[in-house]
Amino acid sequence: MARAKPLAELLEECIGPAFAAQGFASTDILAAWPEIVGERLARYCQPSKIEWPRRRRRDEDGRSEPGTLVVRVEGVFAIELQHLAPVVIQRVNAHYGWACVGKIVMRQGRVDRAGRRVPAPVVDPVRRGEVALAVGTIEHDALRDALDRLGIAIVATAPRR
Repeated sequence: MARAKPLAELLEECIGPAFAAQGFASTDILAAWPEIVGERLARYCQPSKIEWPRRRRRDEDGRSEPGTLVVRVEGVFAIELQHLAPVVIQRVNAHYGWACVGKIVMRQGRVDRAGRRVPAPVVDPVRRGEVALAVGTIEHDALRDALDRLGIAIVATAPRR
């Protein structure tokens, strides 16, 4: 009987070649990016690819020339990333355990925020109870749940009077 494979192994097999085409040895830099640069900066920048030198040159110690990390960054945070570039390079290299990145190139653009948690709006318990009473008499479960979610969204975003 075959052993059950961890999901990480299956994902690496599926999307690993796409990341390799962009210069990433593995997908873990994207997952570890908030830990590398910090939560605040990770909201406004993300790695796009690593560009390796065309000719692999070795220094006197036999190490290959480091690559260039291309980072997509939004607006004004490019300045902050520019100031923190030496620290980010050091942290990326520490993450991989070798000097794989020598410099950072920034490309300005929108950063995909898919999968990022948005804080849930705070709803007054009294208003929540009003919504529950209004939809409580609906017999169809799916419709009642949908109207309940709609009511909560309206109550949560309604301006205070």
